[in-house]
Amino acid sequence: MKIAFSARGKEWEDAIDPRFGRSEYFLVYDEESQELSVIDNRDVVQEAHGAGPRTAQRLLDEKVSVLVTGNGPGGNAAGVLSRAGIKVYAGAGAMSIREAYQAYKAGKLPLY
Repeated sequence: MKIAFSARGKEWEDAIDPRFGRSEYFLVYDEESQELSVIDNRDVVQEAHGAGPRTAQRLLDEKVSVLVTGNGPGGNAAGVLSRAGIKVYAGAGAMSIREAYQAYKAGKLPLY
């Protein structure tokens, strides 16, 4: 299973980005292979409209099953993620990626 984290950097110790659509990066952890990869999302940061759905599509392309983020996606992006079956967990905005992963695994993050 692949888990994506909205991130302010490219490492486990970097902070969760509380934003979804305009998050600069997404770290994707593949639990089966234990590999961490990075999606560079900086090209949508300055977009006036459509950043959320475009970002959601990137997660679909990566075959992500779970998203962990800070505040959660907006309405359009949430719809795309929901229709794709991606579970969204919010409330990790004050955590590092590693802390958010541990909180997710411990069942401490609310389903969005």
